[in-house]
Amino acid sequence: MILSRRPDVERFLAKPDAAMRGAVIYGRDIGVVRERASQLAGKVVPNPDDPFDVALLTDGDIDGDAGRLDNELASQSLMGGRRLVRLKLSSEKASLDKMAAEAMKGHVDGAFNPEAFFLIEAGALGRDSALRKIAEKAPACAVIPCYEDEPGDMARLVREALNAEGVGLNTEALTLFVGRLPKDRGVARQEIERLILYLGPRSGTTATPKDLDDFLGVEPEASLADAASDAFGGRIAEAQSGLRRAAAEGESGPAAVRAISQHLARLRRTLTLVKSGAGLPEAAKASGVFWKSEREFLRQARAWSLETLDAVQPEVLAADRACKTTGSPDRLIAERLALTIAARARRMGL
Repeated sequence: MILSRRPDVERFLAKPDAAMRGAVIYGRDIGVVRERASQLAGKVVPNPDDPFDVALLTDGDIDGDAGRLDNELASQSLMGGRRLVRLKLSSEKASLDKMAAEAMKGHVDGAFNPEAFFLIEAGALGRDSALRKIAEKAPACAVIPCYEDEPGDMARLVREALNAEGVGLNTEALTLFVGRLPKDRGVARQEIERLILYLGPRSGTTATPKDLDDFLGVEPEASLADAASDAFGGRIAEAQSGLRRAAAEGESGPAAVRAISQHLARLRRTLTLVKSGAGLPEAAKASGVFWKSEREFLRQARAWSLETLDAVQPEVLAADRACKTTGSPDRLIAERLALTIAARARRMGL
């Protein structure tokens, strides 16, 4: 059963039909896939992280072990009640796609534990995907394709997140902010979180474009952009020199952290597109990489991964918060962040 209309998707995620035994959530925007899968998992079992009720599997867990999925789907919950088997597919190997498809078919046909729910997250499944073909035909399996957010979708996401924290943007400010957001849902949510912190949770503020001047700033000057690139490229001395040069030019610590965040977002966007099947140079161009910076950017993109970028993201958010603390040495905070990233890059071989 395919759910493509937003009202149908939201209705299912909020209250999945008890007769459904599985779901396949897939698409190019991995952030949306992950977000919807987590929402559904929270409705299937009380605690999606409980190892007694939940089995979390990846490609590596089932590759070469055809019986692993069958065993997990046949197992009973140790605490009684509903069991969740959650499979995250990041590989495009046909053998894994076929393995997942066969397990889903057996489960919806009643071959395994009827109290188990089989949730699969995947990237851009093509029309020739065996998993997609079987899931779309199965009445007891929901198929949710995820597409990149349109401006209207992102505007709704921003409004809902800000309203929940007691702040808002007027129409002009909302249009301005949405226009500056990255397309990846996960990165966009982090930018929305930064905005909420900037406006002050529960402050009742409704910001105008003028109010966002300091938050959005302008595109970082060359010194900041170069420093961010040097950090992710493992050039410790150059990153430090670039940040100090930018400070001498009047750039603040928050602007430096923002430049680092934007470079990280471009790397994440590029790697997400590559994971969905795009070539690396084409993905870099689609992420807005300037042609003069392309060679170095591609060198970095070959070394970094989505997992290593995920490990860095909390440090960037923590530095952004710290920079906004009254009396904080924001330039030193930004410099420490850049040096930490550069050291990590060096350990990765850059």
